[in-house]
Amino acid sequence: MAKQLTVFVENRAGRLKAVSANLQACGIDIRAFMVQDKGDYGLLKLIVDKPEEAHLALADLGCACALKDILAISVPDQPGNFHRLTSALAEHNINVMDAYGFVLQPHNTGVCCMEVDQPQLMKAEEIVKAAGFQILRDEELYDM
Repeated sequence: MAKQLTVFVENRAGRLKAVSANLQACGIDIRAFMVQDKGDYGLLKLIVDKPEEAHLALADLGCACALKDILAISVPDQPGNFHRLTSALAEHNINVMDAYGFVLQPHNTGVCCMEVDQPQLMKAEEIVKAAGFQILRDEELYDM
């Protein structure tokens, strides 16, 4: 299963630079990121090629961080596919707590990263597959 690294960072200039410099020094490639403002602190969500190593490196830096299992779903970049995906999950009462996506070029491969309630994770994976979407395993996601 794919992993997302969530890092709690102080909301001040230079804090993202400290995180990125630490990951760069460890040879860790950031594949995707998202920053959410939460007032005095922010959440930095990362998809990296070596999540366990990144978690340890950032913990050594003094960052509060956590690794979470997420669904990384290959979604062909065509109108209506996100709706088809979210409809399948909603029909089975799967709560999507957080999601973000990106499109990889030149292949036009969409990737949707979704965090769902942990007790529903395996059920959500089955629903996504039954709806005709591919779940990306961690190696597939990190090597894109």
